[in-house]
Amino acid sequence: MNKLEQLKTMTEVVADTGEIEAIRSFKPQDATTNPSLLLKAVALPEYVALVADAKRWAKTQAGTPSEQMSNLCDKLAVDIGSQILKVIPGRVSSEVDARLSFDTEATLNKARRLIELYAENDIAPERVLIKIASTWEGIRAASVLEREGINCNLTLLFSFAQAAACAQAGVFLISPFVGRILDWYKNSTGERYDAETDPGVVSVRRIYDYYKAHNYQTVVMGASFRNIGEIEALAGCDRLTISPPLLAELSQDSGELVRRLQPSGGGDPADAKTELSEIEYRWAMNEDAMATEKLAEGIRNFAADQVKLELLMAD
Repeated sequence: MNKLEQLKTMTEVVADTGEIEAIRSFKPQDATTNPSLLLKAVALPEYVALVADAKRWAKTQAGTPSEQMSNLCDKLAVDIGSQILKVIPGRVSSEVDARLSFDTEATLNKARRLIELYAENDIAPERVLIKIASTWEGIRAASVLEREGINCNLTLLFSFAQAAACAQAGVFLISPFVGRILDWYKNSTGERYDAETDPGVVSVRRIYDYYKAHNYQTVVMGASFRNIGEIEALAGCDRLTISPPLLAELSQDSGELVRRLQPSGGGDPADAKTELSEIEYRWAMNEDAMATEKLAEGIRNFAADQVKLELLMAD
């Protein structure tokens, strides 16, 4: 077996793309999308009709021009997600507008609206994950949604404090970022890292061990990879969401892939079960320059791509 096939025997592989043909080719269990990926996807010929349909539908909805644009983008995201679900057996992740990252109530309303639109496409909530930035407000929203039966994917996760708060809130799944953590440390220290010393890999391993040691059911899905070495170092993680170029690279490598993470591996005794208050969470983030900077940057970038998508749809 090639390394992609080997990885699938120990980890659920998720495609980090909105490209149907790539998803069909690599046969992942799930797929994830975000505003940046949707911006790329709407330029593809396969989505021309969906874009036109979403524009026509949005014009039939009441509200201000701004509200109609919001409806249009929600409808488009859901229709693309619905197309993806036709070619995968699992779930698709659809992201809440990053501009709502610090508004719990607005995040709740947007998440419920996305689930309503999926229902109109005959898609059950069990096949959808609502992606929300791992701010304190986002985690609080996810806690409410989980109790309502709407499962969430907490994204832009860079710190142990974020992971601990998500587990405490009963979140279904987290997406700790690997490559963006590596980027920060390389730029800050000037050092070179291999797969074993990669700060992003180290972070995910710590979170994974902490969850397993304390029997948290929250799924750990490593994300944002820069190379297959990072993926190989996390083989055995619950799930890994991987871009098409790296999926292709794995599928072309016939070397042996060794499982690195074991669910019975225990955890670092130093990581006692952590229950964070809002003040403790915010202080922990304040003390972690990397996580604070990368979370803010990620929210800004996703928000900027959402604006670009809206401008494109306005043409």
